[in-house]
Amino acid sequence: MPIPGQKAPDFTLFNSERKEVSLSGFQGKNVVVLFFPMAFTSVCTAELCEMRDNIATYSNLDAEILAISVDSPFTLAKFKEDQKFPFNLLSDFNKEVSKAYNTYYETFVMNLKGVSKRSAFVVDKDGVIQYAEVLESAGDIPDFLAVRQTLSLLN
Repeated sequence: MPIPGQKAPDFTLFNSERKEVSLSGFQGKNVVVLFFPMAFTSVCTAELCEMRDNIATYSNLDAEILAISVDSPFTLAKFKEDQKFPFNLLSDFNKEVSKAYNTYYETFVMNLKGVSKRSAFVVDKDGVIQYAEVLESAGDIPDFLAVRQTLSLLN
C-alpha cells in the first residue's frame, strides 16, 4: 500500500461525464482520493453523502475530492445524478488503480471478483501521500476527522 511520505501513484480514469481525469492534473491542490466498493449500496452512499454534505469544509481546506470505484462510468453518472455529488466519480473498471493503491478485494460479497476496498488517501499539492487508510471491512467508514485534520495541517 502506498504510505505517507511516498509519491502517490498517478492515474488517469474516466469520470461519470466520460472525460479523462488524472491525479497529476490536480498538482498544486490537495486531493482526497476515496475508493468505495459499489455505487448505490447503503454504506457507499452514506460515505459519499458525508463528503457531499461537507463539501464547503473540504473546499475551505483547498481540497478536491476524487471518488473511485470499479463501477462503469454510466453507473457512476446515475449515482452522481441521484445523489447530487459535486465532485468527480471515477471508474476504475479495469481495476488497475485499485491494485496500484493496494485497495482491492480479490473476492467480495456474493463471490464478486475485483472490487475496490473502502479507503481514503490525502495527497498534498506536490503529489505526496500525507494520509492513508484502507479498511478491510466494507461496512466501516474512513476516519473523516483524521482526513480533515491532515488537510488542515497542509494549509
